[in-house]
Formats: sequence, structure tokens, C-alpha cells
Amino acid sequence: MKYLITTVETYRVDTEAEAKELIETAKKDGTSILSKYTSEYKERKAKGEVIDEYFKVTLTRQFTDIKEPDTQVDISYEVL
Repeated sequence: MKYLITTVETYRVDTEAEAKELIETAKKDGTSILSKYTSEYKERKAKGEVIDEYFKVTLTRQFTDIKEPDTQVDISYEVL
């Protein structure tokens, strides 16, 4: 028997508002517990000038306890 315990998902969003919305949505998700999250502002520079800016959001989701697993989860990801 195998159990999915945790996943770490990393997202790129354009604005701080989108980052906050993504985190709040993950908190309300009933399929997992959001055990950890971070939001980082990032810049790409070329020759001293900012050419791109975005937010990196990392979500750690816990599905069951590793010592006493009681839930089986099947995750599927889709690329759009």
C-alpha cells in the first residue's frame, strides 16, 4: 500500500494580489492541509535594469500523517 503524504507546489504569478489569492484558495481547499507556504518577490535584471518581475509562491500540502496514514489520495496534474 502506498500513501501520498505531502506535496510541494511552486507557482509563478504576476502580482502580489494573485499570490495572496492563491494562498487563500489553498487554505480553504478541503482535500489537504496547507502546512507551509511562502511568497517571494523576484526580479530578472539585464545590464542593471529590471526586465521582468513576478512572485514565486510555494505551497506545501499535507494529505495524511506519515506515522499513521489513514487517507489515500490520487493526484493528477494537467498542463494547459
